[in-house]
Amino acid sequence: MAAWREIEQTEPEFAARVQRLFDAGRHKTIATLRADGSPRISGIECEFVDGELRFGSMDHSRKGADLERDPRFALHGPTVHPEEGKEQEWPGEAKIAGRAVPAGRVATAEPGQDEAGAMFVADISEVAITCLDPGATMLVIEWWTAERGLERVERR
Repeated sequence: MAAWREIEQTEPEFAARVQRLFDAGRHKTIATLRADGSPRISGIECEFVDGELRFGSMDHSRKGADLERDPRFALHGPTVHPEEGKEQEWPGEAKIAGRAVPAGRVATAEPGQDEAGAMFVADISEVAITCLDPGATMLVIEWWTAERGLERVERR
């Protein structure tokens, strides 16, 4: 497992592409595990700050309860579909998996709202980018793990 800064240090170009894909839209999707082990998908926002990937959960939310019980998660960045005839312009998509580590409390930044929640930082096990090659003839999958570093495969 690794903090985001470790990926930035070992694979700076890959980390920059992942961050650009995540920053392309505000809303992401997180998968957590319910008490019975079945998956739960929820909308979420996240941010890369000071070498960490951070995300929050409002008090009493199901995803927060899931993460407190079982910290494993998978996070999917915003999705943009390849446009027919312009497949070469598709930026791809990014995914990050790992464990959510509690990092204290957070209050909402919106005036007049007192709701607070839990803040988590990601202890990352895997990061992946799925995109097309420059000719848009092959699917390209690049992924990073702490054990194996950066790997790449192309599929027709």
